[in-house]
Parts: sequence; structure tokens; C-alpha cells
Amino acid sequence: MRIGRLGLGALALSLATAAWPAWSQTKIDFFFPVPVEGKLAREMTRLVKLYNESQKEVEVVASYTGSYDDTKLKAQAAAKAGKPPSVVLMSANFNVDLKLSGDIISLEPMLKADETTREDFLKDFWPALHANATVDGELYGVPFHNSTPLLYYNVEHFKEAGLDPAKPPRTWAEMVDAAKKLTKGDRSGFMMPAGYDYLGWLMEALSMSNGGRYFNEDYGGEVYYDQPSMLGAARFVEDLIFKHKVMPQGVTEAGGVSTAFFAGKASMVLLSTGSLSFIRESMKTPYDVAFVPKNVRNAVPIGGASLVMFAGQSEDSKKAGWKFIKWLSSTDTLGGWSRFTGYFAPRKSAYDKPEMKEFIAKNPDAKVALDQLPYAKPWFATYQTVAVRKALEDEIQALMNGKKKADQAVKDAQKKADELMRPYAETTSLKLP
Repeated sequence: MRIGRLGLGALALSLATAAWPAWSQTKIDFFFPVPVEGKLAREMTRLVKLYNESQKEVEVVASYTGSYDDTKLKAQAAAKAGKPPSVVLMSANFNVDLKLSGDIISLEPMLKADETTREDFLKDFWPALHANATVDGELYGVPFHNSTPLLYYNVEHFKEAGLDPAKPPRTWAEMVDAAKKLTKGDRSGFMMPAGYDYLGWLMEALSMSNGGRYFNEDYGGEVYYDQPSMLGAARFVEDLIFKHKVMPQGVTEAGGVSTAFFAGKASMVLLSTGSLSFIRESMKTPYDVAFVPKNVRNAVPIGGASLVMFAGQSEDSKKAGWKFIKWLSSTDTLGGWSRFTGYFAPRKSAYDKPEMKEFIAKNPDAKVALDQLPYAKPWFATYQTVAVRKALEDEIQALMNGKKKADQAVKDAQKKADELMRPYAETTSLKLP
């Protein structure tokens, strides 16, 4: 009888243990940045809460981690400490560097488990986003929010200066001409952010719109800072400040640029699509948006962030993280995030939804970034991405402060970048005996 009772007790315990996984939760960490103005952190926290309440298998613990650069450093530090975040909303151009360092994992096994392919998974995402989502032919990031630079301009200032607000400047020459007419007293005709990350992105836009390539899209150890296209872009910025005097001297962060725009102290500004919602809410006078002016061709870099998964986590954590990624990157979630933030939705299907059609009908400024997409190219991505980007940004900032001329700035930027990328270049170069 005693043996029978023990047997029944063991059986009951066994059944209880077997039933436990059906209602237990896998807890995962999610790191996310907020790189532009607005109430994005609070909205992301709301989304995570909504997800947690929608199911019982996964509990997501969200942590706001600052800028794109800060998020990369914090995620790597957590991984090094043995506590890798499961999912990180990471700057889309960090994937090459993070893959080379072994920090993030390929998402191909998750696609295979879902019985799908990379091509099928990505077909609903805008083609311009595919390059930054893949590394060496494998999926490493799922696009979540994306942007391009836009030219924002004050409609009343245009009318006052005798300019047609329905015909914003399309070329560098037209922009200089308009900026001269718009500059008045303490009002600048043009401004652009010059802080870290933003400045590199905008210089990529200017270099590409000047007909060049900013970096080798197929190789992580090559940039083109000292080429004529970048030299022309640097001279253009230099002339806006010191020759045409339509842009203030010195380094102005993104917040200062948007504040100047709101206050009527800047008539035209280059800012991210991701600032659109903030500007729409904050601008008290009429404004409009347009393509980034070109010199040789229309061209803009993709910006924004992708969802990646860090190495070193358990299989349960991977499965939970992938489930969360698929929810965050669903058509409905991306559409809602786009309408809230100003970023364009990475999925084409988001724009087939009635609520998105209604939103764009009411806010036609949200369509300009989509119209620019046929001219969009990959975002700068190399070995040691941040340091290599800063090599250029430091030199352009020196130029904007009047400490260097454009010709010397791009030469020094190239030299610094080459030194930073040398370890990677040496591992990939053919060493003959």
C-alpha cells in the first residue's frame, strides 16, 4: 500500500511537471533606442505591454537604451557580461560590424523552422531595405522602422521671399539660390544636424546625390571619403557656411535644428523622416517636405533600425525572441508605428490598409519618403562602423567650425578610416609568400 501511494504521488508530480511548460513564460530582454524627437519611448513601452497582455508564452522586459550608438554599446556590454538581450532594435547599418564580431546571430534557422525562405520573408518589405537586412547572403535583421532624409521648408518664408512653395529646390544650385533669398537678419536659409550619427548619414546623402558611392556595399573594409563625390559634398557644406553665408557656422545638434525651424530661425532644414510626426505636432506655421536636392542624381541613404537577435542565449529565448520579432514586424504593428512616429512602414502591405490610406490622404507629407524610395540606397555599413563613420564626422565638424578646408578634411578622414579598417583588410587581403 505504501509503495502504491508513492507510485501515485510520483505519477501526480510527473503529470504536474509535464503540464508546467504549457502555462509558464519565457522571459526575454528587449533593448530599444529613440534616436529622434517625439514620444517614441512611451509608445514602444505601450506596444510591449500590449504584446505581453496578448499572449502567455513570452514576457518581454523592455529597456530604453538611448541613441543608436549607445544601444550598440549597451547590448554588447550585456552580452559580454553573460546576459545577452534576446532582441535589440539596432541601427540598421550595424549588422555587418555585429556579424563580423560574432555578436548577432543569423535568422535563417528561424526562417527554416517556419518553413519559409529569406526571399519569401522579405518580399513584402520594400526592396531598398533588403541590403541592410542581409549580410553575406543571410538574414540578420528584420526592418522595423525606416527613414530617408527629407528637406523640410517653411511655406510662409517661401512666399515672403518670392519663392513658390509648390516648387521647392530640386538641385544644389536651386537650394543655394533659395537659401540666399530666405536668409534674413538672424534667420538662416538652411540648416542641417551636425552631431554624431546624423552628420555621417547626411554626408552620405550629399555624396550619393553628387553621383558617388560612400562605401563598398559588398565589402566591409572600404570607404570613399577622398573621392570627388565626397569632396564636392564637403565643399558644398563649406560654401553654404563661409561663401554663401546661408547656414550658421559650427556644429548644431538635431534638436537645435528642429527648434530653429519651429522658431522661424531656419527656413529650410534637412531632417529624418522619423522627425515628421514631431514636426507635424510642433510646427505652428505651414511647412512642407520635399526630396533631398541633388547635384548629379536623386539619391538618399536608408536610415532607421532593424530587429536583431544576440548570440549566447538559450534556444527557448531564441524562440521567444523570434515570436516577438514577428509580432513587432507585422503589417498592423508597423503601420501603427509609422503613423505615430513619421518613419515609413517597411512593409508594403501596411499601405494597403484603410487606416493607412486615410492617414496619408490627411497627411500627404508622409508620402514623400515613399516617393524617394526608388532612389534609396543602403546605409553605410563597414567593419568598425561607428569609429569609421566618426572619422568622417570629426573632419566635417572641423570644417564647419572653420578649422579645416574641405580638401584636407576628406583626405584626413580617409586616412583615419583606412587605419581603423586595416585589421579587417589584412584578414581578407591575399598575402603572397
